[in-house]
Amino acid sequence: MTHPELVAAEPKMQRAVEAMERDFAGIRTGRASTALVERIPVEYYGTPTPLKQIAGISTPDAHLIVIQPWDRSVLSAIEKAITKSDIGLTPNVDGTVVRLNVPPLTEERRREMVKQVRKRAEEARVEVRNHRREVADHLKRELREGSLSEDEERRELESLQRLTDRHIDAVEQRSERKEAEVMEV
Repeated sequence: MTHPELVAAEPKMQRAVEAMERDFAGIRTGRASTALVERIPVEYYGTPTPLKQIAGISTPDAHLIVIQPWDRSVLSAIEKAITKSDIGLTPNVDGTVVRLNVPPLTEERRREMVKQVRKRAEEARVEVRNHRREVADHLKRELREGSLSEDEERRELESLQRLTDRHIDAVEQRSERKEAEVMEV
């Protein structure tokens, strides 16, 4: 019998890993990717709206991102939002589209990106461990209250550790993959 707290912890840990992966998509590698820009908030009729909701985004080649807004009046707002964002690319407005040239990354910039990847991976590991701590505290409280025996508590804590290890491993694998992608020339 698995403890309900343990069952509830798994999706939380999974969400921590998935959130990290979404953030990794926005970390620049040497080639163009729509994920770099699709979540940039653009002022659209007074509301910050993700770029992917107001424009078509494509990558015709490895070093170019083309953004085609469905409403031309938002071109300057898109240009302003990209300039304000931290992706480090300069938008070129060309009639009805915005073009972003993605230059190859310098070695120094690659190392900065790897630091970002490692920092985000550490945040995800901390989040997973926090979920583990919450469940462990709950199990210890139940042991003190007498609704859980020592053997049951030990078994549940071992299951919790296996669950935590599995999610920490997932964080490690994904961060190593992203680091390799960033360092790839």
